[in-house]
Amino acid sequence: MAGPATSTPHISESNPIRDLPLQHLTGFTHRWVDANGVRLHAVEGGQPSGPAVVLLAGFPQTWWAWRKVMPSLTHRFRVIAIDLPGQGHSEHPERSYDTHVVAAHVHTAVQALGVSTYSLVAHDIGAWVGFSLALNFESHLRGVALLDAGIPGITLPETIPTDPDRAWKTWHFAFHIVPDLPETLLAGREREYVGWFLKAKTLSPDTFDDAEIDHYAAAIAVDGGLRASLAYYRDAAESARKNREALKRRHLTVPILGISSSSGSIPDMAASISPWAENTTRVVVPDAGHFIPDEQPEAVAAAIADFVADDD
Repeated sequence: MAGPATSTPHISESNPIRDLPLQHLTGFTHRWVDANGVRLHAVEGGQPSGPAVVLLAGFPQTWWAWRKVMPSLTHRFRVIAIDLPGQGHSEHPERSYDTHVVAAHVHTAVQALGVSTYSLVAHDIGAWVGFSLALNFESHLRGVALLDAGIPGITLPETIPTDPDRAWKTWHFAFHIVPDLPETLLAGREREYVGWFLKAKTLSPDTFDDAEIDHYAAAIAVDGGLRASLAYYRDAAESARKNREALKRRHLTVPILGISSSSGSIPDMAASISPWAENTTRVVVPDAGHFIPDEQPEAVAAAIADFVADDD
């Protein structure tokens, strides 16, 4: 059970990414937390003494990916959306972005906010971090919901398919790993690049309006944003190695909810995780592509609420 946030030297309202306009959500407060030398941006609201639900977004988004889901959870839960290192209004450190290192930063931030145990909900690269966090801090987790993501070393393919019907979903993994070239080609074209993902990977290409595309493009374009976004892919091999090493010692026992969609990247998240987890359940959200929280927020909020309530 989460306790109320406490006033500590680790929490401030000092925004380290001032060139990116803040997005505000009614009922929620911005905080920045010192997490082992990296200031992470957290947006929190809801019930201070309720069960805590921590939300992590993926590429090419920020915490704003959860804006349609968060209000539906506030009546019962303490809701905390966190920008990963290098994402949104969190610092963009020049250090490792392997998911075990990042998971330690995220967990430290949650603890600094006064939360001892929590449910974790994570999408895309956020789910990469979420899986590694579960491997390292399982005793602090009540449950983990993972949305439409191949996990490095677990379910992420070692090779990129060349079949055109599938290649468009994963081609960027190889591109992002190439040194320097993505930065050269994408500088000044961040909006076109981000817009392609947000339109091509949704079931309805008009899911994201111009303002939302502008926000995510600006987050990538800000100083250090593109480098940090690519770093998760460039460190994926190390993330995979650490995941495999951890799973040699034990499998996950924390409840895992796999949330897939009718037209996403991973048809059955729960089945893909079940060889390494003892307690998995499955939800498939209809009428959605990869960006499920944006496309079907009510269904995602209901799945999260039911999952956390079952654990409670």
